[in-house]
Amino acid sequence: MNQTTMNHSKYSATSGLQHEEPLLFEHAHEEATSIALPGVDAEGCPELAAFTRRTPALIPGLSEPEAVRHFVRLSQWNHGIETGFYPLGSCTMKYNPRVNEQVVRLPGLAGLHPEQPDDTVQGVLGLLYELQQWLGEISGLPHVTLQPAAGAHGELAGMMVIRAYHDARGDTTRRKVLVPDSAHGTNPASAVLAGLETVEIKSGADGRIDLEVLKAHLNDDIAALMLTNPNTTGMFESDIAEICALVHAAGGMVYGDGANLNALVGLARPGDMGIDCLHINVHKTFSTPHGGGGPGAGPVAVSDALAPFLPVPRIEKQGDAYRVVRKDAQSIGAVFGSIGQVGVLLRAAAYIAAFGRNHLNKIAEDAVLNANYVLYRLKDAYHVPFPGLCKHECLLTDELQERHGVKTLDIAKRLIDLGMHPMTVYFPLIVHGAMLIEPTETESRETLDTFCDAMLEIAAACEAGDTEAMHAAPLVPFRRRLDETQAARKPVLVWPLQGAV
Repeated sequence: MNQTTMNHSKYSATSGLQHEEPLLFEHAHEEATSIALPGVDAEGCPELAAFTRRTPALIPGLSEPEAVRHFVRLSQWNHGIETGFYPLGSCTMKYNPRVNEQVVRLPGLAGLHPEQPDDTVQGVLGLLYELQQWLGEISGLPHVTLQPAAGAHGELAGMMVIRAYHDARGDTTRRKVLVPDSAHGTNPASAVLAGLETVEIKSGADGRIDLEVLKAHLNDDIAALMLTNPNTTGMFESDIAEICALVHAAGGMVYGDGANLNALVGLARPGDMGIDCLHINVHKTFSTPHGGGGPGAGPVAVSDALAPFLPVPRIEKQGDAYRVVRKDAQSIGAVFGSIGQVGVLLRAAAYIAAFGRNHLNKIAEDAVLNANYVLYRLKDAYHVPFPGLCKHECLLTDELQERHGVKTLDIAKRLIDLGMHPMTVYFPLIVHGAMLIEPTETESRETLDTFCDAMLEIAAACEAGDTEAMHAAPLVPFRRRLDETQAARKPVLVWPLQGAV
C-alpha cells in the first residue's frame, strides 16, 4: 500500500471501529432456542394450508446480545448522511433535521391506523390537507394527490391520469410519449406501464431539448412530453415556455419529472411554465432519510383539466372538518393502499413549515449556490461538458483523466479511500464518463471544500502519473473492487443454506 493510499485521514470523519463480520449463520453456535414461541393447538384454516412450512424455519442459534452486536458492527461499515457528505447527483441526499423525526414520533401521529374512521383522525387529516395546499402552491398546480409512494410511482400515476384525460375526450389514439434521451430511466418505464408508447428525442449540443427535433415529433398521436427541469445535466430548460406551448398546440400534455425540484422550490413554479402534471419527490426536496431504497413519497400535482382523474382516496375539507373521498366517477382509482406514506409526508410538512413562505426560496438558492461553488473549484481540473452556470447539481467528465488511463469508476473508487462517498457515475447516459455531483443546501462550505480538495488531489495525481492507487482503489474498506462484468452476469443472490423450505 503506497503513501497516497494511506494519506486519507484529513478527509475522513471518525469512522469508529470496523470488523470483518461473518454471516449470522457463521456466528451461530447452538440451536435456535433463544426465543421460544408457544405452538398453536388449533388447526389452520384451509386457505392457508399451502403456506404452511414443511420443515422448521432455519434460524441461527444466537443470544440477543450476539445478534444485536452483529447488526451494530455491520452498521459501522455503512456510509450515510449522518456520517459524511453524500454527493449523489440526481438523488438529493440531504441531511434530515431531527426535528422532523420528533414530529413523526408524536404519540398522536405515530400510533395511527390507516383505516381509522375519519372523525378519529381529524388532526392528521388536517396536516395532510394543509400539505396538499402547500404543494399545490409550490408547484403552481392546484390539485394534489398524496397517494404515490415514490417518484416513479408518481410518474406512473401521472401518466395514468394523462391517459384517462385523453380517453375521456375520445382521443384514444394518443398513445405516444416523447422522452428526452437525458431523462431518468423511470420515465419511459412509467409510460409503458401506463399502456403508452415511448419515443426518445435527442438532446441538443447544449444538453437541452432541441426545439426543431421536438417539432418533428409532434403529431396527432402524441399523448405527452415527459421532461425534467432542470434536466439531468444540471441545466435549466431555458425554452420551457415554448416547449410547453408546442406540445399543447399539438394536443398533448406536458409531464414534469419533479426529481429536481430542489433547484426551483420557492423561486419558480412548474405550473407557471406550462407543465400540466408534476410528481414531487417530497423525500428529496423536503427531506426524509431515503437511502437504500426507501421510504419515499411522490405526490402528484395537476392542472384543472387533469384534476377529475386524480387517484382516490384523497382528502377534502368540508366546513371545519376533513374527510377522505374514496370514490370519484372519473378517477383512475387507488394507486396505494391508503392515503399515502404518512410518516414521509409529515416529515415533508415539517421541513416546509420550518422554512415558511418567506424563506422557502433559501432551499433552492443555497442548493444552486453550493453546486456552482463545486463547479467553480473543479472546472479547471475536470472537463465540463456544458459550460456555464448549473442549477442544483454540476456535471463533470473524466475526459482529462482518461488521457492518463484513469476513468470515472477509478475516480469514484479512489474517493472511497479518501473517506468520501462517490458522486453519481455514468449518468446521464448521454455524457461519456459522466460524474454528477449534487451537494444540496444542507452542506457547509467546509464540507464542500473537503470534497473538492479530494477531487483536486485525484486530478493532480493523474497529471503526475501517480495512478496506481486509482486503479487499485478502494484499498481502505474491507471489500475491494468487484468484477463488475461477473457481478452483472453471474450474481450470487442467495447464500447457499440447506434445509429451509
